[in-house]
Amino acid sequence: MAFLRNISSNGFSDAELIERYRYTNDLAVLGGLYNRYMDLVYGVCLKYLKTPEDAQDSVMNIFEELIAKLQKHEVGNFKSWLYTLAKNHCLMRLRSEKRTPVVTMKEEFVQSEEAVHLEDVIIKEESYLQMEDCLKQLSNEQRRTIELFYLQGKCYNEIAVETGLEWKAVRSYIQNGRRNLKLCMESNTKATVVK
Repeated sequence: MAFLRNISSNGFSDAELIERYRYTNDLAVLGGLYNRYMDLVYGVCLKYLKTPEDAQDSVMNIFEELIAKLQKHEVGNFKSWLYTLAKNHCLMRLRSEKRTPVVTMKEEFVQSEEAVHLEDVIIKEESYLQMEDCLKQLSNEQRRTIELFYLQGKCYNEIAVETGLEWKAVRSYIQNGRRNLKLCMESNTKATVVK
């Protein structure tokens, strides 16, 4: 709590320090003012939050709130205004902690990352096997152009040169092969789900 203890308020009244802070934005001036009532703020926070650590955190957070709020609000009686600010801060903190409860779960109810990863691997492997089966059902030209285009990453011109097919034929085989492959895989997926 000693973060503001070395700042002096030099015998000024609360109202004078507030005006000075508003005019200069000097945190040392605000710190001198806050230092007068820090024990009060700590007591309020400890009363509501129950633990010294939480109370200390809130004392620092309230000082940070003061930086902006004192510029915006007209304060007649700083001590009572600060008391209300501290109380409201603590109540809001308690309210937000109630809204986000911590739930502990037993390990047997939590799915491990390894199990999720293993399921993904199994699903991908099944998809690859299904795709291999569907590729075998395509015509030779469709299968060959699909493999060259998608699996080997060759362009239409390269496939035309390698296969001896015309460019338009390559495009047609790829488009029709892709459509047939998709239909085959969808029908296999529906058949698997029905089983």
